[in-house]
Amino acid sequence: MAEDIPSKRQSYGEDHKSQIESTGLQGDHIEVSQVGTAVSSVDEDNPLFIRDLAYSREEEARVIRILDMRLFPWILLTTFVLNMDRTNNSNAISDNLPADLGFSINVVNTATAIYSVLFSIACLSGAVIAKYAGPSRWIPILMFSWGLVTAAHALIQNKSGYLTVRSFIAITEGGVIPATLVYLGGFYKSTELATRLAWFWGVQNIASAVSGLMASGLLQLRGVGGLEGWKWLFIVDGIITVFVAVATWFYLPRNVARTKGGLRGFKPWFTDRQAKIAVTRVVRDDPAKRLYESTVTWTDVKDTITDPAMWGHWTITAIGLTPTTPLQTYLPTVIKSFNFNVFVANALTAPPYILTCITSVVNIWHSDRTRERGLHGAFGAGWQLVGWILLRSLPDNTSRGVKYFAACVVQSWPYTHPLCIAWMSENTGSVGKRTIASGAIIGFANIYGTWGSQIYQAKDSPNFRTGNIINIVFAGIATALWVVQKFYYKYRNARNARLLAGMSDSEQEKEIREAEQKGNRSPTFVFTT
Repeated sequence: MAEDIPSKRQSYGEDHKSQIESTGLQGDHIEVSQVGTAVSSVDEDNPLFIRDLAYSREEEARVIRILDMRLFPWILLTTFVLNMDRTNNSNAISDNLPADLGFSINVVNTATAIYSVLFSIACLSGAVIAKYAGPSRWIPILMFSWGLVTAAHALIQNKSGYLTVRSFIAITEGGVIPATLVYLGGFYKSTELATRLAWFWGVQNIASAVSGLMASGLLQLRGVGGLEGWKWLFIVDGIITVFVAVATWFYLPRNVARTKGGLRGFKPWFTDRQAKIAVTRVVRDDPAKRLYESTVTWTDVKDTITDPAMWGHWTITAIGLTPTTPLQTYLPTVIKSFNFNVFVANALTAPPYILTCITSVVNIWHSDRTRERGLHGAFGAGWQLVGWILLRSLPDNTSRGVKYFAACVVQSWPYTHPLCIAWMSENTGSVGKRTIASGAIIGFANIYGTWGSQIYQAKDSPNFRTGNIINIVFAGIATALWVVQKFYYKYRNARNARLLAGMSDSEQEKEIREAEQKGNRSPTFVFTT
């Protein structure tokens, strides 16, 4: 999965003339870009960043291969466990959790809304705390916490207990994804993140599929030990999560220089030269990562919330993911309404989740290959739109096989959330801003549950025709927003080009020197569209 050298780094604006000497290849090695006068080879703030370090494509490929073989699979394991624990609620609902506790699905909707608000708040704090505590520590702490809360679902006896436990699960789960995004950004270049984020969220869909298969078996334990089947599901998931959390504490390295010890092995993953390559290549791709472990400032917060581009990504997220709330919460229940029993219905959730993983990875992989984001996002949103229209248009007497096919079409859409995150991240321009924006976008990726949870109402079941019309509207708007965001970035690129064209050579050199400080507000910054 190695990327070609040199990589494009927008904040140095290589697309603009007279900004910076292009990074180029001499034989099998790269020639380091120079700005102004000569500078010291070793960076005082980050000794692993060597400004004039030369290395071959093969050397960089070996570094990436180590990351992909030693680090990334464990990250996939943590997100697998996360979504396994997030999906089990929908599996439990199909096993009559509401009836067992004495309430209707409207209480489930209320719990989902509360979960969404608290999860979103935890997302914002999670990214910031991760910068202070270190993501390699904060991630396993959160995992251990939500593992205990997951198992605590077995203690629920009534409505108040359900709402309380769902609130705590939101608080403990909320910070892990933004913390993981901060963590991965310290190891991978911007051009490498989108496809890996596709796998990150793709594995979540695999986890949902596995959760459905597990539920089809564990739910049959109803009555064993005097417990309902869904309580056994939560107990088993909680035990698995706590075990993985403890292992994660001893496995995740803080950075490339600290890979020896714990479950990582007695030898470091990288040689001294490879560690320097690992850091230098990331900083050359994004100079803001030179001080990647720096903390967030109020300037970063202000810069983030006043950037219209960030609000564009957050809006796409909140609007585009809204229809996924009723789908994720009630997919087993919807399939059960096609006259399948509860065990078969949960097992049948697996195929569409697996298809989602495949379509998402392929779509985002192609986006990376073509370096295009907006139209690929519109394609994914459009797929979902077609699926909702198909599901809504089926008459009541349609065979259960056709209904299941329509549900599969909706659920198997190319999930665009990782693409939106990668697109936003590569267009932020600074680590602090990226940290705030990452926490915010994960927050927006959950706050929509406050209204999305109200789309499917008990009076509209089992076909949810009114709810599916609402889903169609949201999916249609999302498709348009992806295109709008693309043209907004094209507009900003054109404006930056005009500004640079009107500057003298000395003014251009000054902008280049200040590019790292200004981030994406610098006229030298080239946005990915």
